[in-house]
Amino acid sequence: MFLKLRSNKGFTILELLIVIAVIAILVGIALPRFKGMKDEGNYAKAKGELRTLQTAVESYYLHNSSAYPTNIDGNLTGATPQIIATSPIDAFGTTIYKYFKSTNGNYYIIFSVGPGGTATITGISDAGVLAGSAGDDIYVSNGTVQSGG
Repeated sequence: MFLKLRSNKGFTILELLIVIAVIAILVGIALPRFKGMKDEGNYAKAKGELRTLQTAVESYYLHNSSAYPTNIDGNLTGATPQIIATSPIDAFGTTIYKYFKSTNGNYYIIFSVGPGGTATITGISDAGVLAGSAGDDIYVSNGTVQSGG
C-alpha cells in the first residue's frame, strides 16, 4: 500500500554537487562585501585617530610657545606634559600616520595613506595649501584644506 521511494539512505553525487555549487556561489557573493566592510572600518578608524592626533598637535602648540611639532612620533610622545603615550599605526599601513609641517611653521597636515596604501600627499605649502594630490589619502590639516580625503 505504501510506496517506498528510496530504499537506501544518503545523498546522491548529483545532490552533493548541487549543494556545493550553491555554497560556492554564496561565498563568491559574500567575500567582496566583507572586503568593503573592512575598508569602511579602517576608514572610520583612520578618521578617528587623525582627529585625536590633530587635537594632540594643537595641544602641543598651546604648551610649546605657539610652535607646531617637527614630528608626531617623538615630539608628542616625549612632550612635557605627555600628550600621547604612543603614536597610532596607520589603519591602512604598517607605519605611523604621516605628518608634514610647512617651512614657515604655520601649517601642518596629518594623513593616512588610505586604501591604496601609497601616499599621494607630498606636503603643505607656506600658504596652507595641500602639496601633491589627496587621491585616496585621508587627512586633517589646519591649512586651507581642513579635512577630507
